[in-house]
Amino acid sequence: MKDIELKLENLNIRPHEIIKARIQVNYPGRYDGVVVNTQILNSNQLIMYRSYNNKTISQNVSRLFINRNDMPQNSAEFTASIEFDPKETHEVKFRASIIQEHKEIESVILFAKLVV
Repeated sequence: MKDIELKLENLNIRPHEIIKARIQVNYPGRYDGVVVNTQILNSNQLIMYRSYNNKTISQNVSRLFINRNDMPQNSAEFTASIEFDPKETHEVKFRASIIQEHKEIESVILFAKLVV
């Protein structure tokens, strides 16, 4: 079992659709929270995070930090969206990292496709 796991509901992402994902932390030590970074490869565009654990995110954020106190059973669900219309297919890199005292302890990377 990995220290951190990241799963997307669908690995084929369409513009303006809600992306749903789940993070599970199995790390036995202390940690402050989890940060999720996303990069749309070969693009300057960003993913916008919309909610985590059913809490709406009111600002446009392109990096998501979830405090451990907001992660019952060391898990979290989040939603995001891509709000531009791509002219070609792009790979989308999701990276979730366990953070303790401003340091990354462990991370996981997952790739999806942004389809036209």
